[in-house]
Amino acid sequence: MKVLLTTRYITIPDEVKLTCKARSVHVYGPRGKLSREFKYRNIEMTHVGTNKLRVDVWFGKKKDVACVRTITSHIENMITGVTKGFEYKMRAVYNHFPINLVIASPERLEIRNFLGERRVRAVDMLPGVTVSKSETKDQLILSGNDIENVSHCCSNINMITKVKRKDIRKFLDGIYIEAKGTIVKEE
Repeated sequence: MKVLLTTRYITIPDEVKLTCKARSVHVYGPRGKLSREFKYRNIEMTHVGTNKLRVDVWFGKKKDVACVRTITSHIENMITGVTKGFEYKMRAVYNHFPINLVIASPERLEIRNFLGERRVRAVDMLPGVTVSKSETKDQLILSGNDIENVSHCCSNINMITKVKRKDIRKFLDGIYIEAKGTIVKEE
């Protein structure tokens, strides 16, 4: 059964400028600019007043109505990204062979000596994501404005250190996400 109208509102902070035209959203803030297109759904985006964005779906089926919340969450993540940024902390876990994490450049990470192998595993960061080492032993910090790129890089690092052809209950070695949050900490 179709729902006549589904609406959600997004509050835009004062330091953020948001423009939307033809289901293409551009968000400008103190940390930079993010843009994204939502052409895959029939939605209507309109500015209400100076600091609100209204997202509507007319005569939507169940999936269309569910996508309203998803799209507003994407836009809210973009707003958070250009104001506070996103930061993921990853930890290298090993039992016998210490994993060496080498940052070849801020956009490239090399993983050496994983399970004692000579093969060098390399992960290239997506645009806008930087990787750095923490003062804490065997910890990486990935930071950027786009939550999807940052989390995708974390996933790539985690997946490249999956243990193959061994019992994963015994071999727990790998690089795992330890904490996630924003770069600018809230008081």
